[in-house]
Amino acid sequence: MRSTPHRALATSALAVMALAVALLPGTMASAATTSAAACTSSQLITNGGFESGTSPWTQSSTGVITNRTGQSAHGGTSFAWLDGTGATHTDTLSQSVTIPSGCAATLSFWLHTDTAETTSSTAYDKLTAKIGSTTLATYSNLDKNTGYVKKSFDVSAFAGQTVTVAFSGTEDSSLQTSFVLDDIALDTSAATTPGDTTRTPASPSYTVSLTSNSTGTGWTGHESVTFTNASATALSEVYLRLWDNYHGTCSAPPITVTNVTGGTAGALSVACTALEVALPAPLAQGQSTTIGFDLGITVPSGADRFGYDGSFSMIGNALPVLAVQDGSGWHLDPYTNNGESFYSLAADFKVTLDHPTSLLVPATGTSTDTPGSSGRTVTTATASQVRDFAWAAGPFTKISGTSPGGVPVNIYSVSGISSSSAQSMLSTAKSAVDAHAGRFGAYPYGELDAVIDNNFWFGGMEYPGFVLDLVSTTALTHEIGHQWWYGIVGDDEYNSPWLDEAFTDYATDLAQGLTGTNCWNSVSWASSAEKITNSMAYWDAHSSRYSTVVYGYGKCALHDLRRLIGDTAMAGLLKSYATSHWYGVSTTAEFKAAAQAATSTDLTSFWTTHRIDG
Repeated sequence: MRSTPHRALATSALAVMALAVALLPGTMASAATTSAAACTSSQLITNGGFESGTSPWTQSSTGVITNRTGQSAHGGTSFAWLDGTGATHTDTLSQSVTIPSGCAATLSFWLHTDTAETTSSTAYDKLTAKIGSTTLATYSNLDKNTGYVKKSFDVSAFAGQTVTVAFSGTEDSSLQTSFVLDDIALDTSAATTPGDTTRTPASPSYTVSLTSNSTGTGWTGHESVTFTNASATALSEVYLRLWDNYHGTCSAPPITVTNVTGGTAGALSVACTALEVALPAPLAQGQSTTIGFDLGITVPSGADRFGYDGSFSMIGNALPVLAVQDGSGWHLDPYTNNGESFYSLAADFKVTLDHPTSLLVPATGTSTDTPGSSGRTVTTATASQVRDFAWAAGPFTKISGTSPGGVPVNIYSVSGISSSSAQSMLSTAKSAVDAHAGRFGAYPYGELDAVIDNNFWFGGMEYPGFVLDLVSTTALTHEIGHQWWYGIVGDDEYNSPWLDEAFTDYATDLAQGLTGTNCWNSVSWASSAEKITNSMAYWDAHSSRYSTVVYGYGKCALHDLRRLIGDTAMAGLLKSYATSHWYGVSTTAEFKAAAQAATSTDLTSFWTTHRIDG
């Protein structure tokens, strides 16, 4: 069970904007962008094989581009040889290119890493590949190989810009590492989908209609989802994540999916939290399709993010959502009860909930209530560009207000919450949503609903526009902070939990006027393997350290970064970073690159000291 004070669901690339076309189940259509015709396929790197001398490459010293003995070319006779001196040394290589608007673009190169280092755990010597200010990848002596390996990156986000493709190799004081590059290319083609072509299925649009039993603990109905393949690789299948089957058994799952249309259901996997749906034909890049299914939800007993306690049901992560496929394949990570696994792309939801009128049903998005059949109400909730959808059901006491910044806020209290506590939480929510919006960008989700309980064992839990919490000023400020760090700026919660938890705890400190003075001085690592950037696989095996390191050390690292680069630079960094990743996905490498671009101070030792890898 978790020991964290705040449970946080969470959180690369600009926002996915691929066009989704509404279709009947099983049908497909092209979704090419109007600008695609303006792009002519071409290769933009000049002299990428280094066979024509050095122009137009800029090299840090004569001899980076070479054909000397000791290394060999991937093709032809020349190559770029960075480092390999066995002494403290830096080599750089760069070329400026203009990527036409309306183009999909892929940067590729062949890399051979040859080293005298013998370690299998320490990256002493490193090569960084960048485009503009964005770090695409970092390689090291740990990536040594006997031949060349091709590396490819989607750089379509830079269409319409003139950017520099750059490589920088750094070597420490002993034992050489040679980073050998050849056949560098930047290929463009007509773009079939704009935005992020690394992650797919893109632009999901969910339509859900559910009817509850008399207590709100059981729901049945239908769900469909339309999506577009953003990737150049055709999709033969998709996966639905049935996260809440963690709370039951495979023989009696709380979430059931039947009568699938638009595809063929396979077997449940990952402890019955993943369901493969084979598509009737491969879905090419830019094509869209729809799958549908009947859905059953049985809420288990328990004061949990998915569970009922007395008359009150909390229904988080109950709707099946599409898993994400990226360059590393399908993300089918297991459910973690210590943190979150809910990596998903921004989507649109329209959810109709038919329930007894005696039950209030706060939900993600903006809700409207209309009379249903005798004694029942139909709540229709709509939400745009959200990563998940959650709701609650029960005889809540509701109070409402509007923040000074204009955000409607609703507090739903269970039995036993005093009116003064509810009013206090309303005041906290109004203050917090405006404080975070002022730092990171305007709150986009219409209204904000907070369900306040007195029996949550986990402290708090966030979903877009909807949070669960105890009566706690700090916890509620934290969960509302997640509207930005996980909700708006997404991340792979299982593999990079610090990107939402540390950032949200840092935002919570700022909202409460806390500066984290000297907090890094109290850091004490449990082992050499312990890092702020470790995944939930590590933290599930070291659960007692999860909160201390990811939340505590993580926010202290961000406070230290602010002190190093200055308050103004840090504020500008986070606001611009949120803007550039609005509805997109953040990665550690991208944040590190953005932070480095915000200061003239070399941050290499900072990341090492604070154990922020990636």
